Amino acid sequence: MPAAAASAGAAPSPPTTYTARINRVVDYIDAHLAEPLDLNRLAQVAHFSPWHFHRLFHALTGETLADRVRRRRLESAALRLLIRPPPKALSVALDVGFASPEVFARNFKAHFGVTPSAWQHGAHRHWTDERRAQMRAIHAAAREHGLPLDDAPIAPTPVVTLKTLPMRRLAYLRYVGPYGVNVIQQTWQRLIDWHERHGLPHEGYFGIGHDSPEIAAPETCRYDACVVVGDAFRPLGEIGVQQFEGGLHACAAFDGTPDRIHAAWTFMYRDWLPSSGCQPAHGPSFESYGREIDWDRATGRFTCELCVPVRPL
Repeated sequence: MPAAAASAGAAPSPPTTYTARINRVVDYIDAHLAEPLDLNRLAQVAHFSPWHFHRLFHALTGETLADRVRRRRLESAALRLLIRPPPKALSVALDVGFASPEVFARNFKAHFGVTPSAWQHGAHRHWTDERRAQMRAIHAAAREHGLPLDDAPIAPTPVVTLKTLPMRRLAYLRYVGPYGVNVIQQTWQRLIDWHERHGLPHEGYFGIGHDSPEIAAPETCRYDACVVVGDAFRPLGEIGVQQFEGGLHACAAFDGTPDRIHAAWTFMYRDWLPSSGCQPAHGPSFESYGREIDWDRATGRFTCELCVPVRPL
């Protein structure tokens, strides 16, 4: 299809334009945590005036710009501190943009309630237990509304294979909120409808969860419903574009309802990785759906492949 056809149609509405610009800033923050992230630079990314950008960001995300940057630096640091072999807190602090270990330690304790050292030595379990309890409460509330959820352990044990995946360019529609709920399928339906309406080729669908639900609060978790696009495609309305870098991934088949996805991811990280000879590599984990999404609208059941970027220990 000609490149112009990918962006054909009515001009995007102001609300979707604002959403797309804020998404660009959120993605930029995550990709540049070690760098200065001041108001003027981030306003340039959003193409908004610095005079108004801070108020717009707060109104549309519920966080001030400074709070978002601090939270993402701390959540990223919390995950890095749990890597084996454990890294030094100083290197982690610098990697996520804190100027000194003292500033890092003070902010870390204010957010998580423990020191970085205590977190590394087991104190993280209380925090992650609280996040899991929040998710259980969310799923229980969903059951009260008659949604088809299933708490049974995953079985049989998934078979994990290592695959080298190619680089991809992805158009995405973002959902922000708890993982493992059927609302995410509404985001998928909107993306599929948009994709079909524009007549784009079916080259593959990906679902990317950018946040760890055991670290981030459920209401702040980000999930992108994505479809592979060519180099000529340009962002359109609230549909953004991101690059999937490819590389070595550990992949396992999944077949179940949305609330079971967390248990499957837990298996990959808690059970498979420690005995695999691999460790997580830089980049997000994702769901690969292939060229068509196998989704039962009546039960919410779907199939995909769970993929974790890895590298040798």
